[in-house]
Amino acid sequence: MALTLYYHPLSSFCWKTLIALYEAEIAFEPRLVNLGDPADRAAFQAVWPLAKFPVLRDEARGETVPESSVIVDYLAQHYPSARSLIPADPDAARRVRLKDRLIDNYIHLPFQQIVGERLRPEGQHDPFGVEQNRARVSEGYGLIEPMIEGEWAMGEAFTLADCAALPALYYADYAMNLDAWPGLRAYLERLKARPSVARVLAEAEPFFQYFPLKDG
Repeated sequence: MALTLYYHPLSSFCWKTLIALYEAEIAFEPRLVNLGDPADRAAFQAVWPLAKFPVLRDEARGETVPESSVIVDYLAQHYPSARSLIPADPDAARRVRLKDRLIDNYIHLPFQQIVGERLRPEGQHDPFGVEQNRARVSEGYGLIEPMIEGEWAMGEAFTLADCAALPALYYADYAMNLDAWPGLRAYLERLKARPSVARVLAEAEPFFQYFPLKDG
């Protein structure tokens, strides 16, 4: 198969890419990587030295494409079924990419810092840092909620921005409950009902027991 996706089913940034692939019905070989296994990590590093998920390998084009947003851009450029994920109109495309970056930087990344705190060894916790990141997530919610233009982030079209929003909102809801942001809560529920998203969540379900915030 021409396309191989190096990923892990719990990785939130991998979800963004998986949603795009399923949305566009693009065939690919999923390559689940266990970074805790030295041989598996080394094999992944041979593909992408940073060994960070996700990475798309396109054998037909001889391209290795890292970073979730860049992968979705790549799919929209080279696969007709994915073109709608990035609007053809340059101004609309810029707005989509802006929402993607805002969601990642002001919800997704600070939430990951909160998860990282759960993984710190005893005696190295940073409660002040956690509160700072909770505040950033809250600010991100307030920033993004009024930017949702309709059923989806850009209105009627499902785009890169929606691929980004699902993992950010789904996971961050564990750290900063969405109930105070009813617009985002309703948007998240619409996202979860989307077939491409439901498929990603179903595939991740067996691994949720390993998610550090799942129990609280």
